[in-house]
Amino acid sequence: MKFIKRLFKFIFKTILCLFVFSIVIVFVFKWVPVPITPLMVIKNIEQTDDSKKGWEHDWVPIEEISNNLQLAVICSEDQNFLNHHGFDVEAIEKAYENNKKGKRLKGASSISQQTAKNVFLWPQRSWLRKGLETYFTFLIELIWSKERIMEVYLNSIEMGPGIYGAEAASQYWFKKSAAKLSKYEAAAIASILPNPIRYRANPATSYIESRKAWITKQMNYFGPLNYSTSDEKAK
Repeated sequence: MKFIKRLFKFIFKTILCLFVFSIVIVFVFKWVPVPITPLMVIKNIEQTDDSKKGWEHDWVPIEEISNNLQLAVICSEDQNFLNHHGFDVEAIEKAYENNKKGKRLKGASSISQQTAKNVFLWPQRSWLRKGLETYFTFLIELIWSKERIMEVYLNSIEMGPGIYGAEAASQYWFKKSAAKLSKYEAAAIASILPNPIRYRANPATSYIESRKAWITKQMNYFGPLNYSTSDEKAK
C-alpha cells in the first residue's frame, strides 16, 4: 500500500514539475531565440550519410525576414492565421471530411500548431503527441503574440535538406538574405514546405511553378500584413 502511495506521489510530482517547466520554457521563448529543436536533432541522428551530418540554422529577428515570406507562408499554410486562436476549425473539419472519403489529409494544422510541434515536440504522429501539441498550441497563443509565433515559426521550420529557418533557406536557395526575398522567391520557398526534402525551390519544377503562381495570387488577394490588429482582437 505504501509503495502505491509513493508511486502516485512520484507521478503527481513529476507531472506537476513538467507542467511548471512547460509554462516557464514558453515564457522564456517569448523573448529568447530558439537555438535548437527536437526535429533538428532527430533528423540529424537519422541521417545515415556521415558526410551530410549537421544542419544550417541562422536565427534572425522578424524585422530581418521579408514581409513577402511572412505573407507567402500564411497564404500557403494557414490563411486564417491572424484570425483564429491556434486552431483553424474550418480546416480541421475539411480534413476530417476528406479523411472519411479516403482522401489525403491536407491543410489541417495551423501555423501555431506547426510551431508548437516543431519547437517543443517530436515529428512522429501519435495521440500523445497530438495531445501535447494541442496543449503547447494553447500556451503559445496565450503567452506569445501572433508576430512572435510567426518569428519562431520562420526560424524553426525545415525549408530544405538540413536547412532550418528563413535565413538559412534564403542563402541556400537564392544566395541572399531573408530580408531581400522577392515575392516570387518567397512564394517558391513557401511552395516546398509540404515536403522540403522532396521539392526544390530553385530551380523549380513545373509543379512548384504552379504552386508559386497560386501562392502569389493569394498574396495579392490577402493584402498587407497587420499583426497588431490580430493581437488587439485576441485581447
